[in-house]
Amino acid sequence: MMIYNVLYLLLAALALGILIFIHELGHYFVARRKGMRVEAFSIGFGKPFLVWEKEGVKWQLCWIPFGGYVKIAGMEKKGSLEPYQISDGFYGKKPWARIQVALAGPAVNILFSLILFGVIWATGGREKSFSEYTHLVGWVDPSSTLYKEGMRPGDEIDKLGNKPFEGFNQLMYSAFLDKEAPTMSGYEIEYATGEKKPFIYRLDLGQDLKGLDRANMAVGLLSPASFLIYDRYPGGKANPLPEGSPMEKSGIEYGDRIIWVDGELIFSKKQLISTINQPRVLATVERDGKVFLSRIPRLKVRDLRLSHVEKAELQDWGFEAGIKDRLQDLFFIPYNLTAHCVVEHSLSYIDEEASEKKAFEANLSNLEVPLLPGDRILAVDGMRISNSYEMFSALQTRKIQMIVQRGASFPPISWKLADGDFMQGIAFADVAHLAQSIGAEKRLSSQGSLSLLEPIEPKPLSDFPLSASVKERLANELTAQKKQIEQMENPQEKAAALRLLEENQKKLMLGIVLQDRPVIYNPSPITLFSGVFQETWRTLHALFTGFLSPKYMSGPVGIVQAIQVGWMLGFKEALFWIAVISLNLGIVNLLPIPVLDGGHVCFAIFESITKKPLKAKTMERLVVPFIVLLVLFFVYLTYQDIVRLITRFF
Repeated sequence: MMIYNVLYLLLAALALGILIFIHELGHYFVARRKGMRVEAFSIGFGKPFLVWEKEGVKWQLCWIPFGGYVKIAGMEKKGSLEPYQISDGFYGKKPWARIQVALAGPAVNILFSLILFGVIWATGGREKSFSEYTHLVGWVDPSSTLYKEGMRPGDEIDKLGNKPFEGFNQLMYSAFLDKEAPTMSGYEIEYATGEKKPFIYRLDLGQDLKGLDRANMAVGLLSPASFLIYDRYPGGKANPLPEGSPMEKSGIEYGDRIIWVDGELIFSKKQLISTINQPRVLATVERDGKVFLSRIPRLKVRDLRLSHVEKAELQDWGFEAGIKDRLQDLFFIPYNLTAHCVVEHSLSYIDEEASEKKAFEANLSNLEVPLLPGDRILAVDGMRISNSYEMFSALQTRKIQMIVQRGASFPPISWKLADGDFMQGIAFADVAHLAQSIGAEKRLSSQGSLSLLEPIEPKPLSDFPLSASVKERLANELTAQKKQIEQMENPQEKAAALRLLEENQKKLMLGIVLQDRPVIYNPSPITLFSGVFQETWRTLHALFTGFLSPKYMSGPVGIVQAIQVGWMLGFKEALFWIAVISLNLGIVNLLPIPVLDGGHVCFAIFESITKKPLKAKTMERLVVPFIVLLVLFFVYLTYQDIVRLITRFF
């Protein structure tokens, strides 16, 4: 693996060197065509390790590959002669000739990027994950304004502002670069009936956040849908369940796709994790002769508002169930029950948001049906019960119910068709039929192409049989995270971060590696080119208007790393990133800054207007400060690249 990483790093450095080479080659050929004398052609900076001369041009390769230059005669004062007095020099030629030479380098980079995008398109496009280009919402933060306004997993986003929605990366870029909070429009989908209702929501990201912090907040509020497939790894490599996995005895098989958990259609891994960690219990309830499922709160007894009589009754049930833990640390539901699990009345309680509720209110899904006096609880998490102490015992262990789609295949599909295929082949009547059997006297195991797995008991990572080295690594990571949090100056942010860290340590897990469905992403070369161009332009605009901090930009180290990751993912992915960087090099070099090609264009335009050539002293006063600033800027970007690299590994 280390050998491959080094190889990919060398390929990345080589790719960057090629981009610089063709850029300078553009300057070289046009300069020669316009009669300018080229003195040197260098790839890289610093001390050369290879030098040769051909046709009067000194060619050299240098040790620092992040740059290069073509030295044309007359770019600087020579003895008593001004640059414009050197007839075969750069400034000795007419402004239009100099403009052509200056534009040649960026033009070659821009054209090269378009050619590479064309190669990607002609060879069938790139294989990506479904989640990267889906329009379907996979998870919404339940505490967010979006959730309170009605957005749910499974909803479809059609437009972002007035532009067609192209994927959740577009949403992240909008949050990252745009000052105004993005507006989303689309459809709420009722999958059982196919009914769609239009919606318009604004993603509230606050006024104080900028850049990456703002983008991270957007990702934290909203994430894309994905397929949750348990299968072999690509290439047929086995994907065994780890030792101690809660899924070991569930009956899950290769090729199964998780679609339903505890009453919820599941649209993403994030939603799956959220669902199994919600303080809820799936109860099978009888009301007026009819049986239904309801997800009701599963709370610590200490969070319930109990009378002395009710507390004593719970203690008796715990004794009958043989439970020896402290009553305050045990779990129950916010209802007072008879000895035969019949609801007498609801109880007030403290919920997960530390606010007191007088009675249970549905707030997460249609399955959260508040219980009424006279309702009888028949089962808890699929376990049949006949009296309250059995129920009290069953509540102490969290078990989830899961329905999977079995027997389907998920080959790569066009990204344009993938959303329409997301629920293809799932009979929602069969889902309902299987769900109704949970807690019934006869539990079904399958219906059509669907299978109801055995109840699963998720558990925190600390309960897995981990090796000593893994435990040590996790302990070191936890210590490092705590130290980082302790450095926060804001006490409220520090307390929130510590609380979140503690919750993550207790988070329940299934112990299974799930895979997304691959899609073939192959838009036209013009579409790819236009998308990257617009992102680059928006980034530069946000940078120069002060909305985006320069620390979020990549320097030479970050550029090489991006290409390296591309090589690791595949040849076409590497081509894509090389094309992106080539286009960025072309655009950035067109900026009207004296050091860059755009600066030479500005000098030539100024001369053509004033009819007076610039003197060497004047150019020096304009160029030198920008050279210093550019060097400092690259040093700053390189420092930020290295900090990000170190943070990622440590």
